[in-house]
Amino acid sequence: MCNWGYDNRTAGLRVPMSSADARRVENRVGGADANPYIAIAASLACGYLGMIENLQPTDPITGSAHDLPFGLPRSLDEALRKLRESQPLVKLLGEAFVSAFTIVKEAEYEVFLQVISSWEREHLLLNV
Repeated sequence: MCNWGYDNRTAGLRVPMSSADARRVENRVGGADANPYIAIAASLACGYLGMIENLQPTDPITGSAHDLPFGLPRSLDEALRKLRESQPLVKLLGEAFVSAFTIVKEAEYEVFLQVISSWEREHLLLNV
């Protein structure tokens, strides 16, 4: 399955109420900081795998989904682990790509962890 941590309540896709000629699907999973090429490739790959595996969509959520449990990974570590564990996705994207991608993201995260954030300066350094 290519859900990267989605549960049946949160899919990150929105189909606004509209007439048939104005209908669209909004993918709200990728953020502004996502690489658009990788985000599109991952979305298409997951859609393809959903068709291959004959997955059926869940019932639509009406009203606000704001109070539903968060179903996506909450950390980079968790997201990368789920990517590595998704064998159909690894096979489709290629082991070399998934390996290189996860190694680069882990290295970037290690560099990030070495920086003292403004929150840490404000809340920790001033209270020590």
